[in-house]
Amino acid sequence: MSTTRRHVVPHPKGWAVKSMKSDRASSVHPTQQEAIEAGRRIVRNLGGGELVIHSKKARIRDSDTVPHGNDPFPPRDMR
Repeated sequence: MSTTRRHVVPHPKGWAVKSMKSDRASSVHPTQQEAIEAGRRIVRNLGGGELVIHSKKARIRDSDTVPHGNDPFPPRDMR
């Protein structure tokens, strides 16, 4: 089973949501918070998966498991 994964990364115009397989960003936002919210929506619409959030220096800052929108028993993050 393949896991859907999107990354919130720094971009010259703010923050971008992108797949590491792609050169182009799925979306670009002025703030990191807006990019995180958009990334969660994208991952949820793709059937759930992982959202990886990077810092301004491109290091991984946090990650979030996003469940599918209609899952009655969503997985819980184990932090």
